[in-house]
Amino acid sequence: MRGGNFYLIFVGLLLCAAGGSFGWLMWRSFDRASGQRDWAETTCTILESRVDQRKIGVDVGTEYNFGVLYGYSFGNKAYSSERFSLRGAPWSSSESRARKRMEKFPQGSIRPCYVDPDDPAFAVLKLDSKAPGYSLWFPLIFVVGGLGIIGGTLRSGRKARAAGGRDDC
Repeated sequence: MRGGNFYLIFVGLLLCAAGGSFGWLMWRSFDRASGQRDWAETTCTILESRVDQRKIGVDVGTEYNFGVLYGYSFGNKAYSSERFSLRGAPWSSSESRARKRMEKFPQGSIRPCYVDPDDPAFAVLKLDSKAPGYSLWFPLIFVVGGLGIIGGTLRSGRKARAAGGRDDC
């Protein structure tokens, strides 16, 4: 086998690894979001709704985040949480985005929240999206493409050896 064949096999393996890694991460996100659909929905009271801000460095602009504190009861016990979602509210350079969330969850309002029945102290206001599962096909194209490159390279190497021992690939 020539160096070119090794290179093509290496490229195929890289494509398989990249596609497989992203596919696994997307599946994990989809699976976690699907598991949240089994969580109990209950009502919560928004105790505090605010816009937080931070400035990391002199050359970096101010970033804004939606901060929330809400109370809820589950299993005849009172709990509180600050989680907007599993990943939390994202930081952004847009103060208006954080203000829109604050307006959607004003202090004193009653909103649905979702409680993990296995850990009632863990609750979120927003369930994660199952969109990664619907896009799982995309990284799998890279896996299939990588396998195609590897298979084609190995097949052409075998054909060359069968045609007289030469490796003209």
